[in-house]
Amino acid sequence: MSPAGTHAPSRPRPPRWVLGIESSCDEMAAAVVEDGLEVRASTVHGQLDVHRPYGGVVPELASRDHLRTVSQVARAALAEAGVGPADLGGVAVTAGPGLLGSLLVGLSFGKALAWRHRLPLVGVHHLAGHLAAAELAAPDLARPYLGLVVSGGHTALYRIGSDAPPALLGQTRDDAVGEAFDKVAKLLGLPYPGGPSVSAAAKGGDERAFPFPRPMQDRPGFDFSYSGLKTAVALAVEAQPDLAPVRADLAASFQAAATDVLVAKALRAARSEGLGQLAVVGGVAANARLRAEMARHAEAQGVRVFFPPLRLCTDNAAMIAAAGARLLAWGERHGLGLGAFSRVPLDQAPWAEPPA
Repeated sequence: MSPAGTHAPSRPRPPRWVLGIESSCDEMAAAVVEDGLEVRASTVHGQLDVHRPYGGVVPELASRDHLRTVSQVARAALAEAGVGPADLGGVAVTAGPGLLGSLLVGLSFGKALAWRHRLPLVGVHHLAGHLAAAELAAPDLARPYLGLVVSGGHTALYRIGSDAPPALLGQTRDDAVGEAFDKVAKLLGLPYPGGPSVSAAAKGGDERAFPFPRPMQDRPGFDFSYSGLKTAVALAVEAQPDLAPVRADLAASFQAAATDVLVAKALRAARSEGLGQLAVVGGVAANARLRAEMARHAEAQGVRVFFPPLRLCTDNAAMIAAAGARLLAWGERHGLGLGAFSRVPLDQAPWAEPPA
């Protein structure tokens, strides 16, 4: 028995309607998922205009904006789905990891809604949500499979089993790959967020122009490191008398180095674990070069690779509702004492993922 709840001895069908709430960083999102499989509504309120002047997310500004918008975002999702609170079979809310102030806004709203309408409540691990996005988008993605989570805060490989919790195979030792994109964008004078900016700039560049390192690509094991690559870009930028003529080449060369490591490590892990399926999730999974290179190399190695649609790569509440529906189907229930957490690895969160 986990300290956060109990698992039912058999897996019933998930509730018909589950409301998901996601507020782990700078997106305030709500979604309604039907039968754990169909997205009936998904509303996301972003904060790019709030944070762009600072070149990154300012935690206090993020939580304040969440306070202003959480209620209207949830109402919009329910209205789009054509359901009311009384129709719901449960509320799923991100409990972490993330920015504590932001998490507490969504968590408090979810608790209040569940208490007011006597609905079951479950907290969802943010990374379990990202992995659920892949399964939500591809019902033929069967367990076991390899999960690569790549975002602004996470770069990690997990074995997703059919009868065991996720097993961490490797993770970044310093910067996450999405964080590296943001920092390199700032070095290149590109706007925040860095992922789309660097990708757009790279379209006109030569990715072989700068021989940036591929950190840890050829080392044993499945850990990652991006601080050295970021430093290499910074040194290359400092050496340029005029950045404008080489900005595209720098962006393309960095993007190639960053994504080559992801492709090599993920496919090596798939071979090592004997897994023929790979799901790539998180905000960086939207990167066009990563998608193309991963698909090309995976096909050559006989590995099926799954990417969620772009709308499910970045933070959203549909993934939280889908993961929550799975938990609810197993009888998981969390009380009003459920707390937010800034850092708990997926494989150490006892309620993050029940057996299949």
